[in-house]
Amino acid sequence: MALRGTNQELGRPYNRRIVLETIRLEAPIARGDIARKVGLTVQTVSTIIRELEERGFVKGSREAPKGRGLPRTTLTLDPEGGFAIGLHATPIGVGAALVNLAGDIVGSRYHAFAPVSPDETFAVFETLIDEMRALRPGGRMLGIGVAMPGPTDVDSMSFVGPTTLEGWKGVPVVERLTAATGLPAFCGTEPSAAALGERLYGLGRDLSSFYYLYVGVGFGGAMVHGGSVLLGAHGNAGEIGHIPIVPDGDLCPCGNRGCLERYVSQEALDRRLKAIDPSARVETALEQHPKIVDTWIAETAPVLRRAIATIENLFDPDGIVISGFVPEALLERLFAATEPLMHSVAERSGRTSPRLLLSTEGKDAVMRGSASLAISAALSPRFGLLFAGEEERTERDPIMTGPTKKEVAA
Repeated sequence: MALRGTNQELGRPYNRRIVLETIRLEAPIARGDIARKVGLTVQTVSTIIRELEERGFVKGSREAPKGRGLPRTTLTLDPEGGFAIGLHATPIGVGAALVNLAGDIVGSRYHAFAPVSPDETFAVFETLIDEMRALRPGGRMLGIGVAMPGPTDVDSMSFVGPTTLEGWKGVPVVERLTAATGLPAFCGTEPSAAALGERLYGLGRDLSSFYYLYVGVGFGGAMVHGGSVLLGAHGNAGEIGHIPIVPDGDLCPCGNRGCLERYVSQEALDRRLKAIDPSARVETALEQHPKIVDTWIAETAPVLRRAIATIENLFDPDGIVISGFVPEALLERLFAATEPLMHSVAERSGRTSPRLLLSTEGKDAVMRGSASLAISAALSPRFGLLFAGEEERTERDPIMTGPTKKEVAA
């Protein structure tokens, strides 16, 4: 979708974000090129750029001389111009990361505990948020993003079973985080958050269309097309973990039999381990219980192959990226076991990239993605419309809060 600004004065918060997003997508880029792309005057763009430079979001540099006259000044985002805190809530613990505008993780921490009750989790969240803020005490915090297991608002699947957050139904997550921190908060599912992070900072940057497979405590996915994560009518698109793919298979807490995540998930391997050794842990399974892992991989790989072929035939993506929460060595074993892939529409002539790609971001993948929810939302043009007409009251707009560069230097 083309980014277009408005020359109406009430649209300045909107226009700031149009310019910022254009710089993020097109950098390095000159003022005149921005003006042409977004339909604003060069004067309007220059005024916005000056504001963004004062606030530390944007920095300029001279191009190399190419002849007579002064070389152009091109603009890029300043990674330290803003930060977001990404939170990840799982049935076995929570994590947090501080992420800058470039998607770099400044610092992160994971806190393992179970069961993950809402009150205990929010107490841990507040501690983790304080620790993340302390990493950049003078930094501009744009917001908080939190990723949680899906699906959402489905009676038979949400908050039901060991791969979900049981007991969390009706918990106002966003409202509680905003009330506790004073920052705008945003919530998404684990696969959709991780897919957004992959699109912005990972393998997805080179793919116009890809499907993201997430092997976590449960199993899910998300389709990314045209730069956006497809969420569906109710935010549950890509919830493949509950596709009943094994006829008369294991009973799933959702009530169906043979659901994918009963086989392809950390919880599925943990169930097998605990049946033999109640003290066994997935993190050490390769070293302490290699035969159980071998059996799990052998039985899971054919199921995963069928899922991959189904995704390819349904969505025809440029590729499928597989990543997740499970230990990297286990994910690599599972990835290798998918060969040979089944026949599908992905076997097109002239193909130059692999059908299946492995991303080894690990636990950081979701936290980077959840922080991206906050960064993308706070900097989105639509979010800017909330502050239209408030030029004399900019304290609510996260872009205009915090000290300027001059104030920091003083």
